[in-house]
Amino acid sequence: MKRSALILLLLLALVAITSGQAQLGDRFLGETLEYDGKLKVSPLLPDISIGDLKFTVVAGDDPGSVVVRSEAVSKGSLLRLFRFSFLQQYGSVMDRSSLNILKTTKHDVQKERIRDSEAVFDYTAGRVTFVETDPASPNRPPRRIASSIGPEMSDIVSGIYRIRTMPLMVGKTFEISLSDSGLVYSVPVRVAAREQQKYAGKKVWCLRIEPVVFGPGRLIEQKGSLTIWLTDDDARLPIRGLLNLDYGKLDVRLKPQTPK
Repeated sequence: MKRSALILLLLLALVAITSGQAQLGDRFLGETLEYDGKLKVSPLLPDISIGDLKFTVVAGDDPGSVVVRSEAVSKGSLLRLFRFSFLQQYGSVMDRSSLNILKTTKHDVQKERIRDSEAVFDYTAGRVTFVETDPASPNRPPRRIASSIGPEMSDIVSGIYRIRTMPLMVGKTFEISLSDSGLVYSVPVRVAAREQQKYAGKKVWCLRIEPVVFGPGRLIEQKGSLTIWLTDDDARLPIRGLLNLDYGKLDVRLKPQTPK
């Protein structure tokens, strides 16, 4: 289900946000954020629970890098009613200072379909090289894509970190360069409003962020919209993401965090 795979990619983006600093720093190492995703297809029907999302920031093998490990796993009604399962695991290796993406690894399972891939970013050569393999068919030639990149580049996960390094205010617009599966996109982003959202049993003030990822020539070439809410405080906690799709609304909410 190609459409489901693209939706899950966006879900990964929603939960990758932490606080806004030009350098991640040790305070984020070991941080874990967990989310619940539900699909609403009709006001008359209950929400359909589709999956859990978990994201952790860890130190990279290179002292100058950090890694965001992301996992999306199907559950609940999606398994029982539609007999559709998925597992998506990401590893986004970023330069600790510039937040440029260095390497993206993916393990993507949708029912019986499995794909493993790696994208490597070479800023000296100005190129990203993407290679995808099918573990079930080791004799099948790998799928390869290469594209030119600029001096600042993100994948879906690290792109949100880059957004968080920018000073945000209502009405501000900007663009980020994002690469996925070897292709490169320019993504307009707008800070649309300051409004309240419910989190952990209370209302909190948030900034509503609207990345333009749907439409012809964009990351997802279909109708839809993506909205992200970040708490309007120093933490900039991503408490909610909403995808409006042809067949319903996909709502992703941060689970209340347990104090350390």
